[in-house]
Amino acid sequence: MPTSPDELRSLVEERLDALRLWPELHGQAESVRYSLTVGGKRVRPVICLATAEAAGCEPEEAIPAALALELVHTFSLVHDDLPALDDDEERRGRPSTWKQYGEAVGILAGDALLAEAFRLATAYDTPHVARELANATLGMIGGQYLDITGTAPNEATLHSLKTGRLFAAAVGLALSVAAVPNAEQKPWRAFGEELGLLFQIVDDILDGDGYVVTHGVDGARRLADEAAERARLRLAEVDADTSVLREIVDSLAVRTA
Repeated sequence: MPTSPDELRSLVEERLDALRLWPELHGQAESVRYSLTVGGKRVRPVICLATAEAAGCEPEEAIPAALALELVHTFSLVHDDLPALDDDEERRGRPSTWKQYGEAVGILAGDALLAEAFRLATAYDTPHVARELANATLGMIGGQYLDITGTAPNEATLHSLKTGRLFAAAVGLALSVAAVPNAEQKPWRAFGEELGLLFQIVDDILDGDGYVVTHGVDGARRLADEAAERARLRLAEVDADTSVLREIVDSLAVRTA
């Protein structure tokens, strides 16, 4: 039986708790760990582990890649909360990292999370994992730039970078770990692209902004349903047991938080 999303999430939490940070961080490690404890549902690493298992390898093999992805995501949140960007004093009901430790330590916490992510990604014999993560991180940063400068050419480009790149990487990292041949990756990667779009649209529906502003609630819901259906169709093209990934799609499409 494939590992359930809840079991994969528990595995991610267990390994994050046990993660050994680089000793030369000294006291900075406290803010790094704090940033990780404010984390959410670990959607991206769970997708990575579920994809790796569907592609034929044990979830344990993909743990470093999955944790690296979550660290990059957390780095982006820590820096987003800073006064220079979103100026958010809270994240998920707790003080944001910069509010808890000061702005300077908050900046360093994000820096450390990013460096630790690539330390994990380079644990593999192949360079493809770290390259996949680097490309996704750069795309995400490019999306953030387009957002804060208001220079995005269109809505689709903005969200495919700012949100979509890490969701696509959740699939791409797993493909690298599982050594899926390039010729077989197309439907997998198309699935990853749809996941990012689905997550962003539903997020906007919950927050009442983004796609809701431009398309209305009903229009945004229709776009979310269409993205979810396209994701299911991409999974149907894969010659593997993708039942857990389909379960994840279904849960993302109807999430309420």
